[in-house]
Amino acid sequence: MVSARRPETRWVTRLIPFALLGCLFFSTYAFVKHICIDFFIHSRHESSAATALLVVYFFFLVLMLFTYFRLFLVVQFNPGVLPLGPLAVEQRAKQKEERRKSGMCVRLREGDLEAHRYDTYSWPDPNPDSPGLEAFYSKDVFVCHTDGWPRWCSSCCNWKQDRAHHCSELNRCVKKMDHYCPWVGGMVGETSFKFFVQFTFYAMLYCAVGIVSAAFNLRTLIMSGAGVDGVVIGMLGVTAFFGLFAFAMTATSVRYVCLNLTNVDYLKAKTLVHQLAVRVPRGTPPSIGGIASGLDYQVITYPLSRPKSEVTEPSPQSSDRTFINESVSPRDLLATRTFAIVKTEKGENPWDLGVYGNWKSVMGNNIIDWLLPLKPSPCESAENNESFYQMGPLYQQLRSRYNLPDIPTNEKGGVELDELEKQRKHQGRGTGTRSSR
Repeated sequence: MVSARRPETRWVTRLIPFALLGCLFFSTYAFVKHICIDFFIHSRHESSAATALLVVYFFFLVLMLFTYFRLFLVVQFNPGVLPLGPLAVEQRAKQKEERRKSGMCVRLREGDLEAHRYDTYSWPDPNPDSPGLEAFYSKDVFVCHTDGWPRWCSSCCNWKQDRAHHCSELNRCVKKMDHYCPWVGGMVGETSFKFFVQFTFYAMLYCAVGIVSAAFNLRTLIMSGAGVDGVVIGMLGVTAFFGLFAFAMTATSVRYVCLNLTNVDYLKAKTLVHQLAVRVPRGTPPSIGGIASGLDYQVITYPLSRPKSEVTEPSPQSSDRTFINESVSPRDLLATRTFAIVKTEKGENPWDLGVYGNWKSVMGNNIIDWLLPLKPSPCESAENNESFYQMGPLYQQLRSRYNLPDIPTNEKGGVELDELEKQRKHQGRGTGTRSSR
């Protein structure tokens, strides 16, 4: 379980669900007792109308509670955080031990050098065998920096998966981070966004039933000259407030789903330029003569050669990395991959699958998945040999735009391992022949 780093945020996150529960009990009491029983049954003698309203009310109430509990559990126990790097684990353990010994909470504030004395270095791990690096260059495309290395999180001391962002509230990187929501108990991201959409949708419908019923009750009482019910007025205020909030969140979230964006993505969607490392055939040189048309690109080959022993670690101000060519084993040669470093235009989304494709990637493949919080989002298991997430048409457009050569058949997935197996068998037969002699 991952919790907020600030005590005040943790307390607010813990208390808000109880406040929501209190509002829910009040609204249910007002609806059942004052509207259905006192107004429709006792005053108007319309039992059928009261029964119909109760069925509709509790139908949406059950769906809202069902989606909320599923959302709350996922947020608490599977928030979609990326693992910490070894250095971050070590340093955070030191911080925890220091706080335990001192008996006081050491807060991390910007500019507080004393509080940050165990912070990680702010530049990427220069080790070619850095843990987690292989997960990137085993793909055909991934998000990178100008030097072709994946994005690095200096707080988590680890490589950031595509579309992941660091959450300052949790002090962890979160996959497809959307926003921190104390109303639902924590971080809304890849693992919980589907359930968040479903919850806000059913909360909106639940509040709509309460608003319409309370408004009809008050209008009828006012028109008849009878005194209005203060409890019903309170219910109208509560349901109207949360109803408008739920409507706004539902509309915003559905828009993000259809665009295949998160709240973090949307804030800079119009100006953001994605930089991608796109796999090309081994040994592909950098582009030549494409500067005039803007199609020039650099290349990088993985696994990286080890740096010279006399070269010191780069400083935070320098991103230069000097490498030497070493003798490469046949196995390593077959495992090498070359990537071209290309850029999108402003506002282009490499993961845009079209409205329907975007919707299915988050909400599921059928209407049952869309309406009920039974299965996780398909995008959670979308990682494949091509990329961490399913790429949209822009991926192939970029290959054409930069005139990138296609990957030959003997370099495509699984072929390297097949060739290695053939070499082992051939070497085994040769050894057996020499032994018989």
